[in-house]
Amino acid sequence: MSRTTDRAGRNKGQWIVIGFMAFAIIVISICTVIFRSYVRGFHKVTDREIYDRYYVMITEDRKSDFWQSVYRGAFERGQEENVYVDLLGEHLSQEYTRAELMRIAMSSGVDGIFVESDESDEMSQMIDEAVERGIPVVTLYGDNTHSARCSFVGVGSYNLGREYGRQVLKLASVSESTAPMTVAVLVNAHALNSAQNIVCSGIQDALEQEKIRGPEIELSLITVDDTNTFSVEESIRDIFMNEKLPDIIICLNELSTTCVYQAVVDYNCVGEVAILGYYDTDTILKAIERNVVNATISIDTEQMGAFCVDALQEYYRFGYTSQYFTADVTIIDQNNVGEYLQAQEATE
Repeated sequence: MSRTTDRAGRNKGQWIVIGFMAFAIIVISICTVIFRSYVRGFHKVTDREIYDRYYVMITEDRKSDFWQSVYRGAFERGQEENVYVDLLGEHLSQEYTRAELMRIAMSSGVDGIFVESDESDEMSQMIDEAVERGIPVVTLYGDNTHSARCSFVGVGSYNLGREYGRQVLKLASVSESTAPMTVAVLVNAHALNSAQNIVCSGIQDALEQEKIRGPEIELSLITVDDTNTFSVEESIRDIFMNEKLPDIIICLNELSTTCVYQAVVDYNCVGEVAILGYYDTDTILKAIERNVVNATISIDTEQMGAFCVDALQEYYRFGYTSQYFTADVTIIDQNNVGEYLQAQEATE
């Protein structure tokens, strides 16, 4: 009797697993059909709206200002090349991981993929599968060096780090204190690429090689839980709950910069800690204008998006393309923030 009951329980469990897998396959299939219809819709309106190729961009956080700007650059360059670029996921009814969006893009037969990548085995497999299906892939912002991607578009991480280091030295040179200056770099806990390690190496080298005067500088890393926005906010608030704050906080992404800026205001620490940020959203620029954020590194995100289209267009024309495209970076501080604010107002 007990054996019969156990067998029935196991069979029930197996049917539950099979049912769940069948449901998942049905959902993905439905989304693929919807997306294919969506793709075909671009070629059925008028002759003027028939494009030569259809590329998709896949990112982790497509709603952020950073990625919206990258997409805008890709879309506009695509229009010049008679290519339609879509930010995949905006027209789907639910959220999907990058791997799931890669699968949808491959099943839909797109002409090219730009993907915010990392060095994970899963991403390598997805890129290689796309290439095997005849879909060239450009890794964007984060690379996957072990895959068959045709090109990488991003920033020079080492030079970016050196620029942060120079800004630290600039702050140290005007410090009146003789005590060691503490500098904390916020790094993501779940990053699966070496980019932030290379940035930190660049910072360290700049501090060692370019220091002329000022106090001793102590560099440390603080890990931020980047699971979601809330976890980032909590990790940064924990820093401000400590008795002693670092003299300088370096942020390596837009979200960390915004969260540190907000924490400095919330905890009445304006003037107690210097902030070196990342990217140039309206919030960050106004924080610089108010002298809460000392400086930020602006990435030419629209250029980055345009480079993605350039890479795939070159690949289709010649069968190969440059292995690396590097976007320009600029320091924004009190000296030039007014120009950027005026430029933003002019575009609104």
